Amino acid sequence: MAEFRYQGLAISGRMMQGIITARSKREAKKRAEEIARQRRFRLQSLDRKATYAYKVRKGKENAIAGQQKAFTADEVRRALEKMGYTVLSLQKRLFDIKVKPPAKDVVMFIRLSADLLREKLPYDEILNLLGNDVDNKTLRQAIREISQDLKDGKDGAEVFGKQADTLGKFPAHLLGVASKSGNMVEIYESTAKFLERNEEFKKNLKSALIMPSIVILALAGAVLFYVAYIFPQTAQMFLKFGVTLPPMTAATLKMSDFIQSNALYILGVLAVVGIVAGRFLLSQRGRFLLSKYMIKFPVVGPLMHKTSIEIWCRVFHSLYSGSGENVEAIRTAAEACRSPYMEKQIKEIALPMMLKEGQGLVEALEKTGVFTRNALSRLRSGAETGTIRETALQVANYYEKETTHKLRNVIDMIQVAIAMVIMIVMTAITVVSSETAVIRPKLPGEQ
Repeated sequence: MAEFRYQGLAISGRMMQGIITARSKREAKKRAEEIARQRRFRLQSLDRKATYAYKVRKGKENAIAGQQKAFTADEVRRALEKMGYTVLSLQKRLFDIKVKPPAKDVVMFIRLSADLLREKLPYDEILNLLGNDVDNKTLRQAIREISQDLKDGKDGAEVFGKQADTLGKFPAHLLGVASKSGNMVEIYESTAKFLERNEEFKKNLKSALIMPSIVILALAGAVLFYVAYIFPQTAQMFLKFGVTLPPMTAATLKMSDFIQSNALYILGVLAVVGIVAGRFLLSQRGRFLLSKYMIKFPVVGPLMHKTSIEIWCRVFHSLYSGSGENVEAIRTAAEACRSPYMEKQIKEIALPMMLKEGQGLVEALEKTGVFTRNALSRLRSGAETGTIRETALQVANYYEKETTHKLRNVIDMIQVAIAMVIMIVMTAITVVSSETAVIRPKLPGEQ
């Protein structure tokens, strides 16, 4: 998220200014204009905070170079001159691209923060230690900005919200909640656990789907090369001698001729279908429909469904104890669960039932149709005994163990299935090749 500073002039002649965060200047301008209408002032300028590279000298000392973030170059120049430096050069960096740090670095930052908080170390000292010790440049800069903003007295949610692009949307939100709660250690630990489980699931899912897909594509390419190029060379030779081809050989040759004659058309269709399907699945509507029907997919679907429930329970457990606001905890957990369909059902069915009709949490969640019987049964028991927070963590831990174990079995099953497919394809190629090998041209005088 980028920072923007708006400045304007009120009717009374008073200068108005403020800072907002947004993903683009267009979004920032829209928000600034809305603020101007509400506060009744005329918007005059909107500056984005950027990085300025400078080169300065103090007296006869050697010139030193550095960089500083600011809204304008004049701010940097005045600050440097105030410290007694002579500005030799000052230039705005045209490309201020932030590369998102690896998830393991973010997890390490959050996990170490939790450990040091448990040791009763002040949070500003923790940020100073980690800000000097973290290797990743982007994360190090983010930690230093967090430290400075908190020292300036800014709201925790705003401070961490600015770093959503670096830390991730939901980790940033959870850490913002933690900064205003009296239970920072537990929320930090839960956030680290959430990230670890998220990365572990992605890694296992890639093992289950991506590598097998690559193997299948490579096998399909090899078969296509054999059918379209190698096989016709042999079959055409027999046709020159007027040999009648056996059924499988003739059918394979026809397939080869069709592929060669329509190669560009086939590639074009496949490319168009792939692009359209990819764009649709990446769209908001596509992701919603995929998450809705993924639940019904055999084997993988239930695993992804239970993992979403696990994440919901884990985030709900953290926020229920931290924020103290039941509805906000439910809403945020729904946004974190990685399932647009589950998120929509909870927001549009469960929350209105609780707010407008006064229904209990478990009854409202049951109406969404996205929670399993086991999860609802355990949550109902927790609600009846007043231990729903602890019960949510128990459900999360249970589904973590179940999905981890079953996903390993799925990976083994997929590997066996791929081996079977390879065996079948190789057998088919061998049979066709064997049929070709026994073809015998007609000898002179034979009918």
